[in-house]
Amino acid sequence: MSGDSYYYGDHVTMHGGTGNTGIVKNQGAAQPAPDPALAAALAELRRLIADLRTRVPESSAVLLDESAPAATAEGAVPAQERHRALMAVAGIASMVGTVGQPVAEAVRAVIGMING
Repeated sequence: MSGDSYYYGDHVTMHGGTGNTGIVKNQGAAQPAPDPALAAALAELRRLIADLRTRVPESSAVLLDESAPAATAEGAVPAQERHRALMAVAGIASMVGTVGQPVAEAVRAVIGMING
């Protein structure tokens, strides 16, 4: 057992002292830092959806409940799922007129930030 070697993390064995260029790291790229403006827009959209939910019929409130997590998540959400959720929220907001106008504008802002 005295010759066994157990390594945790990076281990480099170098033979000779010339031509050594470093360690090749085979790790995934670091995730980009979240955009603070997008995070603020998503937080505002969450607040507006919660307010709108109290002003719409129950069937629309259920759809808002189902769509809000994907529409306002700051983490990784598949683009198609987020788009579907944002469109559902915007559709409900447009159907209730001036009450939903702030939500529709917030959805447009989020889509604009995501699409660049």
